[in-house]
Amino acid sequence: MAIVDELAALRQEALGQLAAVTDLDGLAEWRSVYLGKQGALTRLSRGLGALPADERPAAGQQFNQTRQALEAALDDTQVRLKHAAQQDAFEAEAVDVTLPGRAAAIGRLHPSTQTLRTMAAVFADMGFQIWESPEVETDEYNFGLLNMPADHPARDMWDTFYIETPPGAERVLLRTHTSPGQIRAMQQYAPDPIRVIVPGKCYRYEQVTARHEMQFYQVEGLAVGERITFADLKGTLVGFAKRLYGQHVQTRFRPSYFPFTEPSVEFDIECFLCNGAGCRVCKYSGWLEILGAGMVHPQVLRNGGYDPDRVSGFAFGMGPERIAMLRHGIDDIRWFFSGDERFLQQFG
Repeated sequence: MAIVDELAALRQEALGQLAAVTDLDGLAEWRSVYLGKQGALTRLSRGLGALPADERPAAGQQFNQTRQALEAALDDTQVRLKHAAQQDAFEAEAVDVTLPGRAAAIGRLHPSTQTLRTMAAVFADMGFQIWESPEVETDEYNFGLLNMPADHPARDMWDTFYIETPPGAERVLLRTHTSPGQIRAMQQYAPDPIRVIVPGKCYRYEQVTARHEMQFYQVEGLAVGERITFADLKGTLVGFAKRLYGQHVQTRFRPSYFPFTEPSVEFDIECFLCNGAGCRVCKYSGWLEILGAGMVHPQVLRNGGYDPDRVSGFAFGMGPERIAMLRHGIDDIRWFFSGDERFLQQFG
């Protein structure tokens, strides 16, 4: 068969195969078969040099026409397939505006925040207002004015983060409890009666375990006025426990010691898991401690600007994380500051 006839047959075959190509991958394969360096057209071109001299011009012209026709058909097909692929992509990504919309993901309150708000609502119903105090405190407010002068052994109850200060400057620290807010509130309102809670974050240099964190929230409570007695403290705390844990919760007070209250007590509720029978959570005692409290020490009242011969008061302090653990059966305080979404999503 003459090379001119082979070129005509190749052209017809290539165009027929090209018409059957349906995607860009198939087009690339077609180009390799017919127009590639090892393709059919290239192999035919190698025979042009062996033709007689009088046949070469016509064969070369036919070769160029065939190549141009195949390349033109290739370009047209490539444009068509790219357009089709783009249309397919548009259709696949199309949005049906008649479908109902997807609800946007919304945030949720942290369990510590939820517990703080619940506690604030309970005490607000009892006439307490919220008082804010700074997290960075002086040594005097954190310890001295709370009846713990320098070198007082009670300071060992709080492992403290001190902040480096210039020589001779007043010692500054991250507050170890919200009790400094007592002094600041009393100094603000004295000699008028007050009833406040002081929520906020506290810091202690402690080993982090399932029951202890180096940062945590605390809520301090304070009431100062004439004829305030220990019975008022008991009524306030029992009422709070019933609002938080149910009207049938059993409570008890135990003697304790805090340098800024006298007398001092620990306040327990009946274990909600074993109903007082004893279990691992309550250490088989049947009781769970939720806060410490007491009558404000006369010296602390003086430091706050009150006359202890005319007025008296009570104070208490509790940890929202501990209360949340008891309410929800959480066995590790480290979850609260872990940032783990699996934990937080349970309180949405």
